[in-house]
Amino acid sequence: MPDRPHLPPFAALRAFEAFGRHGGVRRTATALGVSHAIVSRHLRALEDWLGVMLVDRQHGGLTPAGESYHALIGPAFDQLCTATSQARGQHGGRLDVWSVAGLAYLWLTPKLPGFGRRHPGMALDLRPSDSPPDLSRREAHGDIRWYLDDAPGLATPRSLMRQAVVRPRLFPVARADAPWLKDAAVSTPQDLLALPLLHEDSDAEWRAWFAAQGLGHAQPPVSARLWQAHMTLAAAADGQGVAITNGFLAAEHLQSGRLVELGAGNPTFAACAPGAYYFTARADMWDAQPIARFRMWLTEAVAASPPDWLA
Repeated sequence: MPDRPHLPPFAALRAFEAFGRHGGVRRTATALGVSHAIVSRHLRALEDWLGVMLVDRQHGGLTPAGESYHALIGPAFDQLCTATSQARGQHGGRLDVWSVAGLAYLWLTPKLPGFGRRHPGMALDLRPSDSPPDLSRREAHGDIRWYLDDAPGLATPRSLMRQAVVRPRLFPVARADAPWLKDAAVSTPQDLLALPLLHEDSDAEWRAWFAAQGLGHAQPPVSARLWQAHMTLAAAADGQGVAITNGFLAAEHLQSGRLVELGAGNPTFAACAPGAYYFTARADMWDAQPIARFRMWLTEAVAASPPDWLA
């Protein structure tokens, strides 16, 4: 009697696993470096072998049976990749992490050499993104994203795990020699309502900050909408207005003197920390070696940050 049951052809399994992550025959074919006809043939062969419809050809994507099967074989493919890397002497594996763009550009990227020194065998792919990956389709191994405490997107399905990486203090910054700032008296938080305020994709952070100052009904004036944190900071450094930010994003600008914190040391400006950066990964991969090592490194990197960056 064989010690393992008969398995489907590996090429068909590989095509199906990739299809579940990429969500389309042509995208899967591009990722695997084969023709879309070959991918389609492998998918049909696997369905014939199992006697189950895996692909919803009318609406695209996977059938419920396909989703269940993909959720089971995906971790096995991850383990195969890790085991193969280790057998080749690459004792870290590959980790694909997406991140909200501002943090990726301004804090994570400069720290990557330190991560590489700590884990020399691990290949880390960091992708700035405005939206999170579809972790259920294994589009990435993990994601780092900013959520306000009342954000609907903070709800975590049971298939995922999420931990707060850091809860930073938010504060307004501007160029110290901006002409419009020289003529303004900024002695209370309310004074900022008369200044040009720079926004990312919404005014939610400004509203949260003004609420923490006791100005919950304030209507933050819009100077410009720039969508991403590094763009609002660049605009603030150019003298275009006031940006709302945190130390993890603005450290270089503050240290160089390009920007100054408005209200620093003024007791009428209340501390505000209405959200956090969270790391999210699949629950079934949470303790896998590459993800566990990355989470530990993030925790250590945050712990080494200046205390005044934190709430």
